[in-house]
Formats: sequence, structure tokens, C-alpha cells
Amino acid sequence: MLNRDNTGSTVWADTAYRSKTNEAWLEKDGYISDIHHKKPKGRPMSGVTSRAKGRRSRIRAFVERVFAAEIPHGPVVRTIGMARARTKIGMANLAYNLTRFVWHQGRTAPA
Repeated sequence: MLNRDNTGSTVWADTAYRSKTNEAWLEKDGYISDIHHKKPKGRPMSGVTSRAKGRRSRIRAFVERVFAAEIPHGPVVRTIGMARARTKIGMANLAYNLTRFVWHQGRTAPA
């Protein structure tokens, strides 16, 4: 889902979303495609493509970690009304951030 209110213009996605149609649409609407490339069929992946895939995967891992951590809390928001849904998602985000904070506090450098 792309949102024009978002100031970022780079689009990150899996190889399933790469197609000539999607690439043309992204370029026409002013987005920068950072969608993964597929490995050539029957051939090894080139060094350039492999390094680019690693760069993209590193960024995606940071983003997807948050979603993976929130799945046990419930992937579906079952509330009536947007205000309650926002509150529930906000509380889940707060719980995640506090968990990460406590984890980082335990990793302090020795004095």
C-alpha cells in the first residue's frame, strides 16, 4: 500500500511484486523501486545482484522484526471504531518498545 502523505519515495518489496507493469507504474508516479530481483533461472546470481539483495534484506530485516514480534499479540485488530483500533495498536507498539528498551538496558557496556 503506497501513501502519498509518506515523505519516503523508495518502495521496498519482495520479488513477487517485481513486474514490468509495476516498475513502469512506480517510475511514472515518481517512486524509486528497491524491489528484490529474482535469480536467473538455471544460472547463478551475479555478484552485483547478490550484494544488492543483501543490502535490501538488511533493511527489510529491521522493519519486519517489529511485525514478527507483534504477531503473538494478535495479527487481527478486533475493535469497534478507529479510535479503539489506534489505541490497541499503540499499546502493542508501546509494549514492544518497552521490551526492546529493557533488552538494551541489559546489554550495557562494562564499566
